[in-house]
Amino acid sequence: MIIEKILNNNVLLTKNQKGKEIIVMGRGISFNKVIGDSVDDSKIDKIFMLNENEFTAKLTELLNEIPVSHLELVNQIVNHANAVLGTTLSDNIYLTLTDHIHFALERHEKQLHIKNALLFEIQRFYKKEYSVGQDALQMIKDSTGIALGEDEAGFITLHIVNARMDGNEMQATIKMTEIVQHVLNIVTYHYGIVLDESSLNYSRFVTHLQYFAMRLLRKEIHYSGEEFLYNQVKTAYSKAFECVTKINDYLEKTYDQSLSKDEYVYLTIHIHRVTERTTIEEEQS
Repeated sequence: MIIEKILNNNVLLTKNQKGKEIIVMGRGISFNKVIGDSVDDSKIDKIFMLNENEFTAKLTELLNEIPVSHLELVNQIVNHANAVLGTTLSDNIYLTLTDHIHFALERHEKQLHIKNALLFEIQRFYKKEYSVGQDALQMIKDSTGIALGEDEAGFITLHIVNARMDGNEMQATIKMTEIVQHVLNIVTYHYGIVLDESSLNYSRFVTHLQYFAMRLLRKEIHYSGEEFLYNQVKTAYSKAFECVTKINDYLEKTYDQSLSKDEYVYLTIHIHRVTERTTIEEEQS
């Protein structure tokens, strides 16, 4: 590969063997290099390229407007997130989070602070991702000297969650979080209890809700005619089943979608498990 443009000592623009424009990052990969030199493959840390040229074009355009150091900072955050979460985030985060952090730093200089309306829910539902968001604030401070507030840790968390969900639109991630919160509210009011957020059953329930909400928004709810298990849980866990019926009413009114019988079964069992211990403990006290 031949260097076509040097963005800084650690980032350059080149083309792959198929002639598609790519951005290459690596420590010192451009140092003492000029346009036309060969790229040192041994120094490549990250190559930015998706199947669509639009991503690379947008990232190149963004880097013409903001410091390349912000992209390097995001690379550190993404590497840290991948290590902590044991996953590989979508490359889209390099575009969206770089742009967000640049804008957040600009807003900080102008003393324009945006409140994160979903911060409480983010801290509850995405604890691991939020811890990465907090670490990211420290990385930003180390790199720029600017200390951003916890609202920004929440925004960064949403970008990380979005990138874990195959890089869907951020609005869908926000809507997914709202669905989870509404369902938990229905459960809480139906039972008149406070759920134990430290329990394993609660964690399992929230995880199920997150992926259910994602399928709902993608309209991937599959309907089946399974009657036996449906009738069993309806009889065995009647109170939880009534709660799921309220959830179904909410989804029909808000999203014009109803639960499948399979989802009725899964939600009923999850709700029974997550409320059973709490209900017993409250009755004993």
